[in-house]
Amino acid sequence: MLNTEETIEIIGARAHNLKNIDVVIPREKLVVITGLSGSGKSSLAFDTIYAEGQRRYIETFSAYARQFLGGLERPDVDKIDGLSPVIAIEQKTTSKSPRSTVGTITEIYDFLRLLYARAADAYSYNTGEKMVSYSDEQIKNLIIEDFQGKRINILAPVVRSRKGHYRELFEQISKQGFLKVRVDGQIRDLEFGMKVDRYKTHDIEIVIDRMAIENNEETEKRLAESINTAMYHGDDVLLVIEQESQEVRFYSRSLMCPSSGISYPNPEPNNFSFNSPKGACPTCNGLGVINEINLTKIIPNPKASIKSGGFAPLGEYKNSWIFKQLEIIAQKYNFKLTDAIDTIPEEAMQMILYGGNEKFSVVSKVMGITKDYKIDFEGISNFIKNQYDESGSSSIKRWAKDFMDENSCPECEGSRLKKESLYFKINGKNIGDLVQMDISELANWFADLPNHLSEKQSTIATEILKEITARLQFLLDVGLNYLSLNRGSKTLSGGEAQRIRLATQIGSQLVGVLYILDEPSIGLHQRDNERLIKSLESLRDLGNSVIVVEHDKDMILVADHVIDIGPKAGRFGGKIISEGTPKEILSHNTITSQYLNGKMEIEVPKTRREGNGKVLKLTGASGNNLKNVTVEFPLGKLICVTGVSGSGKSTLINETLYPILNAHFFNAVKKPQPYKKIEGLEHIDKVIDIDQSPIGRTPRSNPATYTDVFSEIRNLFTLTPEAQIRGYKPGRFSFNVKGGRCETCEGSGVRTIEMSFLPDVYVECETCQGKRFNRETLEIRYKGKSISDVLDMTVDEAVDFFENIPKIYRKVKTIQDVGLGYITLGQQSTTLSGGEAQRVKLATELSKKDTGNTFYILDEPTTGLHFEDIRVLMDVINKLVDKGNTVLIIEHNLDVVKLADYVIDIGYEGGKGGGQLVAKGTPEEIVTNKKSYTAQFLKKELS
Repeated sequence: MLNTEETIEIIGARAHNLKNIDVVIPREKLVVITGLSGSGKSSLAFDTIYAEGQRRYIETFSAYARQFLGGLERPDVDKIDGLSPVIAIEQKTTSKSPRSTVGTITEIYDFLRLLYARAADAYSYNTGEKMVSYSDEQIKNLIIEDFQGKRINILAPVVRSRKGHYRELFEQISKQGFLKVRVDGQIRDLEFGMKVDRYKTHDIEIVIDRMAIENNEETEKRLAESINTAMYHGDDVLLVIEQESQEVRFYSRSLMCPSSGISYPNPEPNNFSFNSPKGACPTCNGLGVINEINLTKIIPNPKASIKSGGFAPLGEYKNSWIFKQLEIIAQKYNFKLTDAIDTIPEEAMQMILYGGNEKFSVVSKVMGITKDYKIDFEGISNFIKNQYDESGSSSIKRWAKDFMDENSCPECEGSRLKKESLYFKINGKNIGDLVQMDISELANWFADLPNHLSEKQSTIATEILKEITARLQFLLDVGLNYLSLNRGSKTLSGGEAQRIRLATQIGSQLVGVLYILDEPSIGLHQRDNERLIKSLESLRDLGNSVIVVEHDKDMILVADHVIDIGPKAGRFGGKIISEGTPKEILSHNTITSQYLNGKMEIEVPKTRREGNGKVLKLTGASGNNLKNVTVEFPLGKLICVTGVSGSGKSTLINETLYPILNAHFFNAVKKPQPYKKIEGLEHIDKVIDIDQSPIGRTPRSNPATYTDVFSEIRNLFTLTPEAQIRGYKPGRFSFNVKGGRCETCEGSGVRTIEMSFLPDVYVECETCQGKRFNRETLEIRYKGKSISDVLDMTVDEAVDFFENIPKIYRKVKTIQDVGLGYITLGQQSTTLSGGEAQRVKLATELSKKDTGNTFYILDEPTTGLHFEDIRVLMDVINKLVDKGNTVLIIEHNLDVVKLADYVIDIGYEGGKGGGQLVAKGTPEEIVTNKKSYTAQFLKKELS
């Protein structure tokens, strides 16, 4: 037995499917927990060890503080000894806010803001000159020097290029004792009731003083007082006009352009923040994009008439106020609602889209009388825009968004910042330029920066630069050299987000902490895997314990200690089947060890498929970092797109190819990245995309509702004789709506009892005994089972039970085929592991009827899957291809790549060094390519 101080000892863990296990984990070591997907790895690492660590931390707060934090449940475990503070780095924790970027998560952007606020030079956005700022004493000396012996006027600007009549302003100035103002370059006496044209833009200055500059004490004293008064009224800016030549000079306490007089406030860090009103671009509020109305979405078919539903938001003719208004507009502009929209006069279209307010009369020839009409119409386009901007309802916002496009903001061109903030520069670059560089380029720029700084700038920036370069180095260490700081966090893959958090943690240099990571190698090319392993080893060598839940072969083999959980998944897992050093594990007889020592393997096919001879050809793709790439996708084959992280695989497939296909088959609206042309669309007839977004994460979502098989089951229950007699509709069998559900627990099966400063307690609902439905609903039975019994069935049981109902059978059979026969139909989505959720999603898409010409796109489907799970999944995918469909997989996992009929390798590097086609062909052809990183690793697999 190891010494307790050097181990974490867990006794009697029973979370989820764990079978009361005891385990001892060595501290300050790199420990890998592996096993089949759904065997209980995350239940041990996250739901037991991490949950207990969190709970103990929160227990240290007072009872008063805990009631605000919400208590945490004690995990179902008898005892854990030797636990240090725990930090979990999971996959699903990044913010989905459009305001969160790589720069803000890593905090590098905060240091950049500080650097620019303290050490940058400001330039004028009008003339490009360097801005200047003076103290009152300097301004006084400059005026005496420049205007010696001349008569001058000192003015305080109060209005700059703004519309209005300003009557109140003139009254206010007059009350303060001033006699003259300068309006639009003309000096005028202040009069009672004075005002200017409210529809023109004006410049207004108060005349503070008129004086001759002489070299004596009295002049100096008077000048100092006037400067002070002018600064007070002019918001730290004043202008001096020489009376003879009318030459104007500006002076400011803040930064100011010497020739045009525009001034900037003195910079603070939040002037460079797109999340603060002080720095954010006013047009897009710091998001970098704005939503604009797209007229082709409002009028999809200009040949249709208004009456037949030519305006998509209005639909077909109804007896409503809007159509009455349109009829009046039609009378005024002499057209009918049955005319094609493209024949309607231009002025009428302007009125229909952008509104108007008019009265007009029509003389009726038959009756000989005049009828008055009034048009008061907001305009369809304006109505949609206003609903989007002002409606409190998310469903109305979604409706309005269907008619809009998201475009880059014209004001800030996507930089998210105010114009002024982008004219603060260091070594010729503004903060917007820096966040667009990729991390490797940025690190080089910062390495060279000290050679370009003045002495004062160097003194200010030394500490900040240390912090920035250290953080950039950590990002490079975990293989993220291709990201840029302005990349939105919602566009990151699970693995990228996790490695960013890992880099942030390494940067914090903590010691004695227990880190738990959930598959950090997702989305990493084998080449970058070594870097990741080094980062984890450096965390361990600092004196931390690192536990990694992982399926990756390399990671398992470098671990100090491996724990294998199994033997199968779900209720058939949850036991420790082997543990020890990687060497000891290899000699055991478990599924994991057999894959590691080569006794079991995913076999390379003897021959590669020929396909159907047709191709889909994409020419000139140039989005993000793609360098005018032309790719052919042979149809009827299993295609694999590989390449190092950040080389442009997702840009090519998810952002270019998929939006093109989706728009072609389903009129989708997402704009593809730029490309020249696509050929061969006629050879396929639909596209199905399976990405990495998680499935519903609420307790009310389950595999039955997600795959939509529950709707079919409910329809089946309404067809039973008893349900027909009682007149039950499908809604009666839903636990989400009133009617058939148990109202005590609102269909959730459990009741939550709030315990103020202790964690909430969940108890089985005493009315329905956890069955979710009321007594009347449960009386309806199909083959002796109630709707609640069906939700409690495993997928394996459901396949037998529903074998005579094709619609239901097809869906549950697919869930079984992807290896999820052990989960129950009603299992809460929150309790599914990452790999299980990924496969439920796959099953949903794969159960849709394929046509034999369907094009499937799968983005890293092996996320969270063990070697054995991958084998099962690839069998399902191969069956699809055998039927004639095309399956394209973006994947780094060599077990998948070696099964492909055709491989497309993108590279050579990530980020700016990527975006080219490195190699294409069968795996055997790829291996001969000397330049491809994928080839080097694939060679070992094929040999």
